[in-house]
Amino acid sequence: MQSTKQKAIAFALLVIATVLTLTPILYVVYLALSAEKVGDTTWFHPENFISAWHRGHFSEYMWNSFRIAIVVVFIALILSIMSGYALAILKPRGEKIIFFIFLLGLMIPTEAIVLPLYYDFRSLGLTDTIWAIALPQIAQSLAFGTFWMRAFFRNFSPGIIDAARIDGAGNLRILRSILVPLAVPPLVTLILLTFMWTWNDFLIPLIMSPSGQVMTAPLGLAFFQGQYTQGSTLLAAGAVWVALPMVILYFCLQRFFISGMIDGAVKG
Repeated sequence: MQSTKQKAIAFALLVIATVLTLTPILYVVYLALSAEKVGDTTWFHPENFISAWHRGHFSEYMWNSFRIAIVVVFIALILSIMSGYALAILKPRGEKIIFFIFLLGLMIPTEAIVLPLYYDFRSLGLTDTIWAIALPQIAQSLAFGTFWMRAFFRNFSPGIIDAARIDGAGNLRILRSILVPLAVPPLVTLILLTFMWTWNDFLIPLIMSPSGQVMTAPLGLAFFQGQYTQGSTLLAAGAVWVALPMVILYFCLQRFFISGMIDGAVKG
């Protein structure tokens, strides 16, 4: 049992961490609602969000980010489920070597591969397309996704799988009807993390779309700073627009996300 002093210290640390986390977020929102014109002493200006949306072309940029994120999440999720199942349940010959090859994808930084990939994609005519941005992110997300799903499937009760096989269920039926429904929290966590990494990525869209035809939201925000405004008000409003989809998605799925993180920490 924790003493009253320990509980008080833990509560104080949580309060401090909350304040340190929320302060910069609230400051950005405060700037976004501040007056854009010098000399305007009023504070509440929600029209800044509309102005930033139109002047920064965020409708186009966020649509590009949304398309890329959906492609990356969908393909990486399917491949991660299948590779995690194969390595954890089927255990093919050389399973450990294959798993360490996947882990190698977590250790190689993007900066080390993005330029060779650019020349490869340019030779294939894929630059300035969503696939030039999505394919590298699918590969990076697949490395973590395989690690994540393998950890969950390895701790699954083998008796249920053996019983399903006795009843005549194949691997696809076992995966679709038994394992995936029970893996909803880890899957939602994987979806959120993959979506967040894809949405926030800056370097790959910058390199793979040199003409800016497939400009994503973070990249558009960076260009918006120097091209359309020199002040911080509209820039802060643009930053709120870029961060808003992730905030909404997290609040909608936070129950599954927290449960998935706990399961992953315990079982992994």
